[in-house]
Amino acid sequence: MGSSEADKPLRRIAASFEELAAVAKQQPPGAMDAGAFSRACSNVSVLFGCLGIAFKFAEMDYVAKVDDLLEASKSISTLPSMVELDIQKETVRKPGSHTRNMLRVKRGIDMVKVLFEQILVTEGNSLRDAASVAYAQVFAPHHGWAIRKAVAAGMYALPSKSQLLKKLNEDEESAKAQMQNFVRSSAPVIRYVEDLFTSRNLGIDW
Repeated sequence: MGSSEADKPLRRIAASFEELAAVAKQQPPGAMDAGAFSRACSNVSVLFGCLGIAFKFAEMDYVAKVDDLLEASKSISTLPSMVELDIQKETVRKPGSHTRNMLRVKRGIDMVKVLFEQILVTEGNSLRDAASVAYAQVFAPHHGWAIRKAVAAGMYALPSKSQLLKKLNEDEESAKAQMQNFVRSSAPVIRYVEDLFTSRNLGIDW
């Protein structure tokens, strides 16, 4: 079964976020393992690659920041510890800091969640409306005019829904189930990361 799972990235993504959600939903929330979080987020990278030129900037930025968190997780065991260390060093907002990278990675997860939500309620074979809503809602407020214009142009090169599902090795029904799983399990994980920031008065809109 291992090899078939490897061929179905949507299942791998959904399963890894279900494990994180279990920690995020603990009361009080547990200290989320930095390695598990980084590996789960790494599984999502393939989706950005499947979306083509419109999200090339997101793929490159996302992969680099996930790689940083993966490397950091070898010496910093939990996400709260990662944030606390940057607070102590006064490097929270410094480009390249683990905390800043965590916020950017969270944004990537949020974009995929909104994309899946939109795909689930959008009729037809085009991804353009779903991807446009996801980009406008999550990334656009943080991007300058030049990047927004490039993304808008790239939307015309998006794969169709059927092409995306073929790349992900899923049929419509199985993809729908896995997308629903991810939407459900990623929500508490996104909220957990946001709470790491807001509970320390760090804000999330930067």
